[in-house]
Parts: sequence; C-alpha cells; structure tokens
Amino acid sequence: MKQILLIIDAQQELIDGNQEESAVFNKKQLISNINLVIEKAIMSGVPVIFVRDQDVAEGKGKGFQIHDDINVPANAKIFDKAATNAFHRTGLLNHLRSQEIEHVVIMGCATQYCIDSAVRTATISGLDVTLVGDGHSTTDSDVLRAEHIINHHNKTLHGHYNVEHFSMVRNAEEDLFQPTHDSYR
Repeated sequence: MKQILLIIDAQQELIDGNQEESAVFNKKQLISNINLVIEKAIMSGVPVIFVRDQDVAEGKGKGFQIHDDINVPANAKIFDKAATNAFHRTGLLNHLRSQEIEHVVIMGCATQYCIDSAVRTATISGLDVTLVGDGHSTTDSDVLRAEHIINHHNKTLHGHYNVEHFSMVRNAEEDLFQPTHDSYR
C-alpha cells in the first residue's frame, strides 16, 4: 500500500503564537510527536509532505516557515495553501493520485479547521486516513479549551467514513505506517 505523511500548518508563528494569538496547546509535545513520526516515515520509506498556510505571518519570513524544531527531511515536498482545506487549489490531491497513494497519515494544526477539513476531504477523495491523535493541536476558542477541541475531534474523526474510505485515530508511538483500516471494514 502506498502512503504518505502529511503535516499541515506546522509553521513557526502558528505553533509559537504571536502578539495576537497564543501558542498552540502542548506545543513541545506536538513538535516531539511530529519529529517521531517523521523519523518513522523515513525508516519506512514513506514520503513526507508539508502544507503551509499563506495566512500565517502574511506568507513570508521566518514565521511562515516550518517550525525550526521540526526535522524536515531534505526530500520533503511542500505545498502552500490559501484556504483552510489543504486540498483546495494546491495540487496536493493530483500529486497523491499521481503517486497512487491509498493511505495518508495526518498531523499538524489547527485541529478544528485545517486538520478536520483535510481528514474529511481525504476520505471523500478515496483515501484511508490515520489521524495522529497526539499529533495535532490548536488554541483555546471562545467556548472550548484547546484540549477539549482536540479530544472532541479525536472522538468524532475516529471511524469517520465516506462509504469505502474512513479515518482512524492512533497515537504517535503506534506503528502508523501499518494501517489498521481493514480490521474495521
């Protein structure tokens, strides 16, 4: 099965925050888990793709770049997006189809926006998804603390399906590149 690791909006200013926004919840653990899964992807021969949000740091400078503490593989592919959805007008889906990808492992920020829409779009587009439950984060909203948003999405997206394809939520220490979807079909 061909698969990829997709890391969304793991950008310096989004993770660390700025004058208007706070840092994401549990940022040190998030970065550690992203690096752990990148290492597993490399060891498994799984390509790594990053998607950057052009709204972060107005699309320029150090704040726009992938976080300094993330170990970006030299051969990682990077797509930039203008919308919440990583698949909207980025060429990402065409790239995945051209590579005959069937399984996508997803991590990054922000849980209730870009992560949620990527998981749902991927399943609609005929891909199985593993969302890394301890590999995505967000900030507090006006109504919910970040930790509650993350827990809610992990519960909601585990088993989310679009007929043949669906998402599973697993943690970073698990063998994410050995998909478990077939045992749930």
